[in-house]
Amino acid sequence: MGQLNIKDAAIIAKLRHLAERRRTSVTEVLRQMVEREVANDEARIAVKLAAIREITRGSAALFPPSSTSDHSDLYDENGLPK
Repeated sequence: MGQLNIKDAAIIAKLRHLAERRRTSVTEVLRQMVEREVANDEARIAVKLAAIREITRGSAALFPPSSTSDHSDLYDENGLPK
């Protein structure tokens, strides 16, 4: 795997400080932070998808049962409006 070159001295100092406090390596601190961010992103996406699904369920109830998404109920066999 490739290497990561961080050129921000303040970030490097904070990472080293965290690593010392946790008695671990800078790599492990970064690994934990990235894993936590990935999990948080996945959780946020799941919440958004659940909200979209709820909106979809609610809006589907507004349409009559005979309507379809392909609009075939609006046109005859020749493609002309009914």
